[in-house]
Amino acid sequence: MRRGPAATTTCPLLAVLALSACSSADGDAEAAISLAPLGPAVTVSPDASGVPFVDQATLRAALLDIGDLPAGFSPVPNLEDLGLQRGPETTDPGTAPAASTDPAQCGAILSPVADQRAGAVVSASSSFAGPGFTTIDQDAASYGTGADAAEAFAEVQHSLDHCAEYSGTDADGVQVQYRIGARDQEPVGDASAAFRLVTTSAGLDLVSDVVVVVVGGTVSQLVATGQDPIDAGVFDGLTRTVVNKLVPAPAG
Repeated sequence: MRRGPAATTTCPLLAVLALSACSSADGDAEAAISLAPLGPAVTVSPDASGVPFVDQATLRAALLDIGDLPAGFSPVPNLEDLGLQRGPETTDPGTAPAASTDPAQCGAILSPVADQRAGAVVSASSSFAGPGFTTIDQDAASYGTGADAAEAFAEVQHSLDHCAEYSGTDADGVQVQYRIGARDQEPVGDASAAFRLVTTSAGLDLVSDVVVVVVGGTVSQLVATGQDPIDAGVFDGLTRTVVNKLVPAPAG
């Protein structure tokens, strides 16, 4: 199955892990995590029917919440929860450089669906932190028609076309390596696609398991990140919960 956290998601975690591992590092490089090649892209019929969400509060209420997650996880407030908005980008030469990837387009991987494909009627996201630096993140974008949702689903997968292996730097200039491969997961919703992203910096790995699902006019991305892959059964259960909560989309 094909579809595959971006630098902005994983690099801060890698920095924390690197600091915590300094006293115990023995200099022996661990074997690289093996990844299978990505398969063909998954398609969804543009004629699929579905009622879109039209109200952000209603869509957010249909995302995963703390009661859906394994024990030990807690919500992470986002900017909207705190009543804040993202500030404008700055080009002041005295500021720290932004994180970057090479090729540049690979920086879009795991960006919210609504950022990868414009035109969403409404979008929302939620994040949770768990034990051992683990995180679970979900974002969703609801589109006006099944054709719009199908195009968004295709666009998210297209981001992976030239990004099986790429590199980058974080905001501190630290080198980061990324590898993407296939992962097996049973199809859910109107269509779904899954992949695994391994992010490596300073000899430490973070593993992100990802699934993107289409439910009517809504496309949702679920990401579980940690030093070890999330249990497949747990992730499958979370994916089914994502689909069940998005069906049917109520009028906002």
